Amino acid sequence: MTKPAERYATYEDLLDLPEHVIGEIIHGQLITQPRPAPRHALASSGIGMKFGDPYQFGRGGPGGWWILDEPELHLGPNVLVPDLAGWRRERLPTLPDEAFFSLAPDWICEVLSPGTARTDRAVKMPLYAATQVNWLWLIDPDLRTLEVYSLSESHWLLEATYKDDDPVRAAPFAEVMLRLDDLWVPQAPEGT
Repeated sequence: MTKPAERYATYEDLLDLPEHVIGEIIHGQLITQPRPAPRHALASSGIGMKFGDPYQFGRGGPGGWWILDEPELHLGPNVLVPDLAGWRRERLPTLPDEAFFSLAPDWICEVLSPGTARTDRAVKMPLYAATQVNWLWLIDPDLRTLEVYSLSESHWLLEATYKDDDPVRAAPFAEVMLRLDDLWVPQAPEGT
C-alpha cells in the first residue's frame, strides 16, 4: 500500500508536468513515469489495433465498445492512466467532452514494465476492483505473458495466464483470437 502523502497532489501538479511524463494521483501522491519503452508500446499498440476494428468499429466483430489508449480516469480522489481501457457503449453511449472519464471502464489493460509493475499490481489493481472494473488484463512484454482477471465480489479472480505464442480467446473479447506473439518484439535468431 502507498504511504500517505505529505502534501496531497492536485490536478494542477499533473498539468505542470513535462509532456514526456505520465502523471497519476494515487492516494494523494503524485506518481510519475516516463513514456513507455518500445517493447511496452508495441504490446499496448498491438492490443489496441487487434481489438479496435472488431469491438470499436464493428468490423469483423460485435462492436459496441470504446477502446482507448491511455485515458485519464478520475475515480474518486484518484487520477489514473491505464495503458488501455474499454467501455461498453451501453454504459457510455458517447464520449465525454472533458479530457477525462469519471465512469470506470469495463476493461483495463496494463502493460507491465520493471518501473510500473509494482504500482500496477499492488496499488492500481485494488483501486480498479473498488471502482467495479469488470475485467483486467496484465501484459508483461519481458516475461511474454498475459494474465486475465475477472472481478468477483470486489476481488480479482485469475481466469487464465497465457505465454509466448499462445492463441488467446479471453473475456471480454473472446469472439476474436489474439496471437500473443504479435505483441512481442521478435527475438533474434540464435547465433546472430
